[in-house]
Amino acid sequence: MERFAATAVERDERGGTPKAERDALRASGLLALSIPREFGGGGADWRETLDVVRLLAGADSSIAHVFGFHHLMLATVRLFARPAQWQPWFEQTARRRWFWGNALNPLDDRTVCSAQTGWREFSGQKSFCSGALDSEMLVASAHEEGSGAFIVAALPTGRTGISVAPDWNNIGQRQTDSGSVTFEKVRVEQHEVLADPGPLSTPFACLRPLVSQLVLTNVYLGIAEAAFNDARHYTLNESRPWHAAKVAHMHDDPYVLSRYGEFWVGLEGVRVLADRAADRLDAAWHRGSALKEEERGEVAVAVATAKVAATDTGLDICTRMFDVAGARATHGGLRLDRHWRNLRTQTLHDPVAYKVRELGEWALKQQYPVPTFYS
Repeated sequence: MERFAATAVERDERGGTPKAERDALRASGLLALSIPREFGGGGADWRETLDVVRLLAGADSSIAHVFGFHHLMLATVRLFARPAQWQPWFEQTARRRWFWGNALNPLDDRTVCSAQTGWREFSGQKSFCSGALDSEMLVASAHEEGSGAFIVAALPTGRTGISVAPDWNNIGQRQTDSGSVTFEKVRVEQHEVLADPGPLSTPFACLRPLVSQLVLTNVYLGIAEAAFNDARHYTLNESRPWHAAKVAHMHDDPYVLSRYGEFWVGLEGVRVLADRAADRLDAAWHRGSALKEEERGEVAVAVATAKVAATDTGLDICTRMFDVAGARATHGGLRLDRHWRNLRTQTLHDPVAYKVRELGEWALKQQYPVPTFYS
């Protein structure tokens, strides 16, 4: 973590692929963290895996993003595919230290799947493909020609016809490689299609979006904690008190103390909500195919609650941290604005207003969120 944090400012400015850091994750064995021990992995539950996402986000939220999405892709093949498919992929991931990337984006319908004799063909583009560069495997999606059915497959990133573009240049999460992937007459074998049980086909398969949402929640929380810690360091060591405060040190200003109290309450609340949601996800995960819709719904409410709280608290801290750190904290070399840029970029993943609406439907009418790739 310290190594990642030490270079985070410089790499945020540079953008591009964090190759050395991704290789460090490969060497650490953490890419196999969520894989069961019987397949060569670490056997961690979701609570432990998400704790690592949060810790990484405190050092570098881009690294946390691609790490969390790697485990989300592993969850995707586990939830959507047959054991005969996902078990060998798990074993090879653990043994060969594969990194999985995302090319699923269900809202981008430009990739088309056409049926061939004994196989399928993907052609088109996908945007927002986090972690696709420098990955060994991709989870990709396409809409079936004619029927429009949503098809998901697991493919080697290096397969002929797959091109991953280094075209991610946004204001935040600058090293997540969330650019575009092009599929040009890519051959997809039948055993690579995740069709049994398939996408969002059972209550258990519908845990996939909740894993995604909780990965993001912990990235948000890690960013907020990092912003808090940076602000605290600057307040204690660099800031000068405002003349009207009539105190010798910034950390004795009553308004500054009040802000920190508010920050702390917000962070503590999000921590509790995120951990509770992770525990409920673990309980549902262990239910497997016996999971019921209502049980899945309870997890969805817990996850949405945590994500809304993480978004609101995080954006508040990343904005108001400068109130307590002072004008000198805006120096360009510090790049403390990266916390806000990272969180603002990532929280636009799906509008938080729709999460609040889902929670309103639960609070008022006891209606669980309808399973989609975003709820």
